[in-house]
Amino acid sequence: MQESSVQTFIIILYLFTLGVLAVYGVHRSALLWSYLRHRRERAEPRTRFAEADLPNVTVQLPMFNELLVAERVIDASARIDYPRDRFEIQVLDDSTDATASIARARCEALRRDGLNIRYIRRASREGYKAGALEHGSRVAQGEFVLVFDADFVPPKSSVRDLIDYFTDPAVGMVQARWGHLNREHSLLTRCQAMLLDGHFVIEHAARNRTGRFFNFNGTAGMWRTAAIEDAGGWQHDTITEDMDLSYRAQLAGWAFVYAPQVSAPAELPGDMSSFKSQQYRWAKGSVQTARKLLRRIFESPVPAKVKREAFFHLTNNVAYVFLLLLAALQLPNMLIRRRMEDPTLLLLDVPMFWATCGSVAAFYIVAHRDSYGGTWQAVKRLPVMMALGIGLAVNNGRAAIEGLFGGDVEFVRTPKSGATDERGASGPIAYRGRHPWHNALELVFGLYCTATLVVALATQSWASVPFVSLFSVGFLYVGVTSLLEAHGSRRQGDAEVDAQEPSTHSSPKPQSMLS
Repeated sequence: MQESSVQTFIIILYLFTLGVLAVYGVHRSALLWSYLRHRRERAEPRTRFAEADLPNVTVQLPMFNELLVAERVIDASARIDYPRDRFEIQVLDDSTDATASIARARCEALRRDGLNIRYIRRASREGYKAGALEHGSRVAQGEFVLVFDADFVPPKSSVRDLIDYFTDPAVGMVQARWGHLNREHSLLTRCQAMLLDGHFVIEHAARNRTGRFFNFNGTAGMWRTAAIEDAGGWQHDTITEDMDLSYRAQLAGWAFVYAPQVSAPAELPGDMSSFKSQQYRWAKGSVQTARKLLRRIFESPVPAKVKREAFFHLTNNVAYVFLLLLAALQLPNMLIRRRMEDPTLLLLDVPMFWATCGSVAAFYIVAHRDSYGGTWQAVKRLPVMMALGIGLAVNNGRAAIEGLFGGDVEFVRTPKSGATDERGASGPIAYRGRHPWHNALELVFGLYCTATLVVALATQSWASVPFVSLFSVGFLYVGVTSLLEAHGSRRQGDAEVDAQEPSTHSSPKPQSMLS
């Protein structure tokens, strides 16, 4: 009797977990459908500024220990085409390594050439990137600020491409699409590009074109300074200050515009540890923002469709926790199914699996086709990309749990190496993160899912084989790659690794939890 109760509990928990993931899959399909309905629509400026009426613009370049890319982003920003008497560049440098001397020297050289560029260094790093942007905004000369992270190469036309949208006084922010400097560098960067293209091509377009909230991505976007101030300014009680400010500004009534025809190329993380560091920050920060703002969003007078989309957008990374639970339950579910006399009820998992996986496949194939043309390359990369997404479940699931329940706000910058498709990492060293102890869980899950796959093959559970294979490959790919990178870093010597290590800190103002 007790054994039967345990089996029933496992089956119910398994189906519930799969059902939650299927709901997020259905939401992804709804986003895709919205995009397809509005794909030919293009946001155009209401009118255009006359040359004599162009407003003052400040380009802000926040950076911290960007030794290999600081000069590149400064020089690219200096080449931006805009009237020099209405153009300012702020290099907001919190670096603790040689980046400071490189950035300062480049700013001084450009200033001697007549460019209005300021090198700004704070007395402390309080607030990290949000604190740097807030500090720079206090002395910015521009009515509008365009932010670029250090891993971007700002296009020459970027200011002119975006500024005319602000002829509409209701517009508070305009976001450009991210391009990729090193998309073809490796299998990992190709998969990352595919993931990001789905976000920018479909998610942003679908949300913006249907009147839902979407977010400034922290870089390659231009803000009206009045909108920042009206929304309460840059705040640093989450590690995704961009998403936090975006929702507060839209709740305050400011309109956002997505301009996908404007592309700003950026460097993708070239190694697994850097990629996971970036994903961890995004996952944790989005859940922190949900904890901070969801109640306020639900209580606001915005339409129900905006509230629904905000819920799915801000809680999406919680799905990684359910993905881990699903991985753990697959083996006992499979064994219980074999012992049941009437297992037809469990056939519910097949359509729910397809609701999840099918939506992912369609989503990213369409994004790739509309970005680059053709579908075959997307189809070839899709299994690896899906496996990579599953393999991130330990990393992102942990981030979601910490974002939901933790009070600590830890910021870890994403290491950059200056890589492009034509060349690898620049310089004699490349910043790289460590291999945290919890990455061993990825290997444990990988071996466990491999054992589940063996059982599936032995018991001829053919419907489960494709899905279990993705879990096995994904966890092993992420876990083994992280292990090999950590082993390579240790061989370089602890002193060198410590010099390259991105700093981690705790915020002096921990965020309160929303019930």
